[in-house]
Amino acid sequence: MLKRSSKSKSGRMPVALKIKAIKRVERGEGVLPVSRDLGVTRKALHDWIRAYKSGGPEGLNRKPGPKPGRRRLKPVDDLAVSKSSAQRIAELERMIGRQQLELDFFRQALRALEGTPAQGKKPLVSCKSSKT
Repeated sequence: MLKRSSKSKSGRMPVALKIKAIKRVERGEGVLPVSRDLGVTRKALHDWIRAYKSGGPEGLNRKPGPKPGRRRLKPVDDLAVSKSSAQRIAELERMIGRQQLELDFFRQALRALEGTPAQGKKPLVSCKSSKT
């Protein structure tokens, strides 16, 4: 059973130790027990296995960080983005207009039910009762 003390000074496991761990998993040991023995995460061990399968022992010796090579971004069609954005904005503005109409309608209906005047207007029907 190997522990973290076998790590190099930089905190990386030696390639030979990684290969031994991969061989243990290939022989049928579970990833979790092997990773616990080594003091690494299951994800790290799975990454080692994937790197070993794709690049052999050299695949395990890669430095941490982004993979080498240029990263290419997919080109964005600016016209399509702006067109769809403009359509979405117009749709949202129409929705806001409809909601405003509904709010105004319900405000007026509520005032009519309560018998309270709108701002600056006198009530049509007086709610005061007078005794004679």
